Amino acid sequence: MKHRLVIALPLAALLSLPALAQNNSSTQSQPATTSSADSATGKAPLAAPSREGFWGRINPFARKKYVQRQTEPIRDRVNELDELTSGNTKAIKDTDSRAQAGIKLASDRADQADQHAIDAGNKATAAQQSAQQVTTRVQTVETVVSNIDQYKASNQTEIRFRPGQSVLSKNAKDALDQMAEGVKGQRGYIFEVQGFSSGKGQAAITTSQKMAESVVRYLVLTHDIPVYRIYLVGMGNAPVATDDAKAKHVTGGRVEISILKNDLEQLSANNAAPAMSGDQQQQPK
Repeated sequence: MKHRLVIALPLAALLSLPALAQNNSSTQSQPATTSSADSATGKAPLAAPSREGFWGRINPFARKKYVQRQTEPIRDRVNELDELTSGNTKAIKDTDSRAQAGIKLASDRADQADQHAIDAGNKATAAQQSAQQVTTRVQTVETVVSNIDQYKASNQTEIRFRPGQSVLSKNAKDALDQMAEGVKGQRGYIFEVQGFSSGKGQAAITTSQKMAESVVRYLVLTHDIPVYRIYLVGMGNAPVATDDAKAKHVTGGRVEISILKNDLEQLSANNAAPAMSGDQQQQPK
């Protein structure tokens, strides 16, 4: 009888331990309530594990299915967190891409505006230069027109003739050739040919006229000088002023040839210069 009591008491104590442990766990571990709005995924937080009894908590020989059943909610929440993180990362990248595209578009528009401003400034400068050139040319034309009938001597020569002759010598022809070559392609010039002869009265005038006509004939036939650019005068035995301011009558025969020019040649040069500069500007660099 004593032996049965000794065995029954330890067995009763052993059987009461699980119930005591289960009561303690139910009273001590109460899960805290958290609203789903406070979580990252918008879902309610994981609840505390259900009551598994004493052996369910400390059983070292838990089965695989039991472990999977306990860890499955954790895995689901981890996957949801990964998806949420990936979505946030993608949204950040999209926002950054749109921001970069907007910045690039604004920069391109600013560059275009700067280029348009530079082009407008260049055109304004070119227009101002053209206006200045036109003003300069108008002023030049006004000056030339006002002085169109004012000729200035640019070249002079004198040809000697033997008494009673009107034939040009070789030296005379060489001198006329040199003068005619100097006016080729030019405008605004005239030849002034004055003949002088010794003698008296009408005879001297006629002789001087013949000598001057021989000069004119050579210029027209040999060098194609227009007749309207030549003014011929037979001076006869008119007195000629000398360096000592004393008038002297000529002895023998001679012809004075002078080239007179006005400002038309200058105007032609000024017109050609802007045209040349314009052609140079149009050439590709």
